[in-house]
Amino acid sequence: MASLSESEGTNRGSMWELDQNLDQPMDEEASRLKHMYREKKFSSLLLLRLAFQSLGVVFGDLGTSPLYVFYNAFPHGVDDEEDVIGALSLIIYTLTLIPLLKYVFVVLRANDNGQGGTFALYSLLCRHAKISTIPNQHKTDEDLTTYSRQTYEENSVGAKIKRWLEAHAYKRNCLLIVVLIGTCTAIGDGILTPAISVLSASGGIKVQNPNMSTDVVVIVSVIILIGLFSMQHYGTDKVGWLFAPIVLLWFILIGSVGALNIHKYKGSVLKAYNPVYIYRYFQRRNSDSWASLGGIMLSITGTEALFADLCHFPVFAIQIAFTLIVFPCLLLAYTGQAAYIIAHKDHVADAFYRSIPDSIYWPAFVIATAAAIVASQATISATYSIIKQALALGCFPRVKIVHTSKKFLGQIYIPDINWVLLILCIAVTAGFKNQSQIGNAYGTAVVIVMLVTTFLMVPIMLLVWKSHWILVVTFIVLSLMVEIPYFSACLLKIDQGGWVPLVIATAFFIIMYVWHFCTVKRYEFEMHSKVSMAWILGLGPSLGLVRVPGIGFVYTELASGVPHIFSHFITNLPAIHSVVVFVCVKYLPVYTVPMDERFLVRRIGPKNFHIFRCVARYGYKDLHKKDEDFEKMLFNCLLSFLRLESMMEGYSDSDDFSVPEQRTEGSISNAFLAEKTNNNTMCSNGDLSYSSQDSIVPVQSPLRGNSLLRYSSQASHTVSDELEFLNRCKDAGVVHILGNTIVLARRDSGIIKKIAVNYMYAFMRKICRENSVIFNVPHESLLNVGQIYYI
Repeated sequence: MASLSESEGTNRGSMWELDQNLDQPMDEEASRLKHMYREKKFSSLLLLRLAFQSLGVVFGDLGTSPLYVFYNAFPHGVDDEEDVIGALSLIIYTLTLIPLLKYVFVVLRANDNGQGGTFALYSLLCRHAKISTIPNQHKTDEDLTTYSRQTYEENSVGAKIKRWLEAHAYKRNCLLIVVLIGTCTAIGDGILTPAISVLSASGGIKVQNPNMSTDVVVIVSVIILIGLFSMQHYGTDKVGWLFAPIVLLWFILIGSVGALNIHKYKGSVLKAYNPVYIYRYFQRRNSDSWASLGGIMLSITGTEALFADLCHFPVFAIQIAFTLIVFPCLLLAYTGQAAYIIAHKDHVADAFYRSIPDSIYWPAFVIATAAAIVASQATISATYSIIKQALALGCFPRVKIVHTSKKFLGQIYIPDINWVLLILCIAVTAGFKNQSQIGNAYGTAVVIVMLVTTFLMVPIMLLVWKSHWILVVTFIVLSLMVEIPYFSACLLKIDQGGWVPLVIATAFFIIMYVWHFCTVKRYEFEMHSKVSMAWILGLGPSLGLVRVPGIGFVYTELASGVPHIFSHFITNLPAIHSVVVFVCVKYLPVYTVPMDERFLVRRIGPKNFHIFRCVARYGYKDLHKKDEDFEKMLFNCLLSFLRLESMMEGYSDSDDFSVPEQRTEGSISNAFLAEKTNNNTMCSNGDLSYSSQDSIVPVQSPLRGNSLLRYSSQASHTVSDELEFLNRCKDAGVVHILGNTIVLARRDSGIIKKIAVNYMYAFMRKICRENSVIFNVPHESLLNVGQIYYI
């Protein structure tokens, strides 16, 4: 057996070994760029300022819940005050367990360097375990500043969980499906929040005018929604300074009115803070109490948006805002409304507006409408961020993304999604016309997202935080103890509007899963059909073709190896450019890649081949800005690399170094190529990093003394010649070669697969943005190389 193994290694031999040496990943290029991530320290005054600003971005949705909770809990009115006391007790302890304890003090800590949401949790898991369905990551990516991860002992719980997740592909797929379900229902949340918030706020018109038709309220709501979505292209940065004061006024209003109603009506409502009334509530109402949970659950809507909108504020600032302002004001608002309803049992349908003193009614109406718009804005912005994250991780078609702020990376606008959201919002508002059915739909969407977050937090706590299993079990029990009853109550109302988020989520899930499935298959095709570097070198410096002046940028998803489109190109055309650069643009499970760590450059093969590789790395929050000249950035990569490469050559950590000889088979069997074995110095310049470690050069004798000076002079002359050659090639013309892989289902595939691949995916590819548009490639410099792949 030993001899057989040795024989196998010999037979793999020089060609395989040469190919590995010629096209190794860029380990050293990335390693020198590693910096330790340090959390920013904020002064007390700055924290208070950020806490104030977070009110307008994070808490708008949660703060507008008092507009519609009691009406959805008791759509048919109230018969006994004990029912109101029990419902209030449920609201109090639901707010305490879910938003306060679970999210503000636990889940917010699971942010990805300040980024929240379902995909942020997924990206954390992808960095700590090999669970990404697109295997384009390499250990060089772990050297990024923003790429933080933990190590585990062999027999630790975290190591066992990691091995269990990585063991089978179906586990990775199941995890992705869970993430997509949470993402799609969060998008549904972005549709339902503007509908119910604006409709509930607009309903205040009818309170002072009882004879007014419901259609008028709906028309006013639709006009506000159209105005809201039409202003999205300006970006939240333009009106963001108004949000925090509006929401602060809102919380002061509902807190003050609540305190006034507690004082004015029955102070006995305070006994709801005794949790024993929750038990009595279920005991008295039986099945009705279970059905009312769907309405009570609306008191925590916006909690998941609180996590998804975590972007520009430190966790501690959000904790301060919630504990000092949001939580107390919400408790006062709900307690005051309960006191009013006990005294006026027939006013439960519009208890919020009727409980407001007449002297401040219209100012309160204006503030309520403004707060509803702010709440809608926060959810819409969160939806844009979710779509951007899904797009970066290969789970959504390429759509146009507009960066609306020069100050904040996360403020974006997606025109196509914006108008889809508007149409669906209007359809929901005009279709249902009442808060009750929209509330049922809203509750279903929110509770599903919360359940997904709970399940994702389990591996986060074990892998990332290395928490003790007892703490993990406690977290799961307390979360599910609240969320499962609410989920079951929402299921009872599927036929009363709860079906809406399920239909919306299913539609987006199908789009995302089909796109991701075909994207993975395309990547596998690229991997399996890539060409050996040894074969390319066997063609000689001319690559078996005429090398015409110019630069050819060949785009590929592969970070190593030669893509199949290149071999397809050179076997069908008689000429190729004098300089060839393989450009790999890949997205990593990090929120951003700093500009000074974005590009990795290296040479492939001998110098006279003039073949290079450039890997451009992006995070899920990074954008390809319209004013960026991607072609110029790539060219500057080459220029800087050549200068630094010449500086590295001829230098070694030791006086003597040896250059191993390697022989290859076939047409280059007599050529001697050498790989430098010394530790090369890494350099960075601006937004690039470079290495000459894997550069292949003709065999040179070891250099000593004056020989080194002569070599340096020759190297300087050589690099100036190559720089001049590169500039001449650029002047001659630059061509961007993109592969256009058409994916089709095999003839023996099932009908569902044929519909998904041949029609749905093909349609999405047709209407989505091309890579050439994303990278601002001039149309006259574009060359598409077509190929068909059957799956």
